[in-house]
Amino acid sequence: MIFRRRRDDPSGDEPEPTLSPIEEAAAERPHGPWDRAETNADEDDEQYLDLGGLVVKGAEGLELRMQVDPQSQQVAAVLLAGPESGLELRAFAAPKTAGIWDDVRRGIAAEAARHGGTATERDGEYGTELLLVVPVTGPDGSSAVQSSRIVGVEGPRWLLRGTFLGVSAERPDPDGVVERAFRDVIVVRGDEPMSPREMIPLELPANIQFTSDPDEPVDG
Repeated sequence: MIFRRRRDDPSGDEPEPTLSPIEEAAAERPHGPWDRAETNADEDDEQYLDLGGLVVKGAEGLELRMQVDPQSQQVAAVLLAGPESGLELRAFAAPKTAGIWDDVRRGIAAEAARHGGTATERDGEYGTELLLVVPVTGPDGSSAVQSSRIVGVEGPRWLLRGTFLGVSAERPDPDGVVERAFRDVIVVRGDEPMSPREMIPLELPANIQFTSDPDEPVDG
């Protein structure tokens, strides 16, 4: 089922509200990630997990891991780990009338270059995305490279950044478990004032049951 932006039917001669370019682009998306105002798919679906600023949907073979900042003890990112691919999710506040993905993308590319890596822009399902290749040190001290594919989806006053790892970094599969999970994400920006690029707060779930088997909890 495809959930589209919920709108009230216009009545009388009242004009339709004017949408910003970001809102217009979001309204034309054929699928998610969604804004909270666009869908209520999670209301009666126990596979969804409420993490505060993000609502994510579980699937068989998909594990949920929360990245917590050791100093602030705040949740910094959500990692969905599949058999061959992974997906890191981070959500940021953005202005209502202008996107920030272009600037964020340039910053990511510059950071990769500083670490001796490369960043290549290419067209993807969600517009311009980055393919990063950066040097890493293996557990045994050997040198290697790691590839990742970073996409940005902009909605009303938010940017969702998805970093695909593993097989999905270089060979995206529309039917892959992490790609499907990304399309099911719901962003809950909230109404409170936030500075552009400020991270939308995430919360640790009280009870993690994130697989099709209720007797198989995943890592928290």
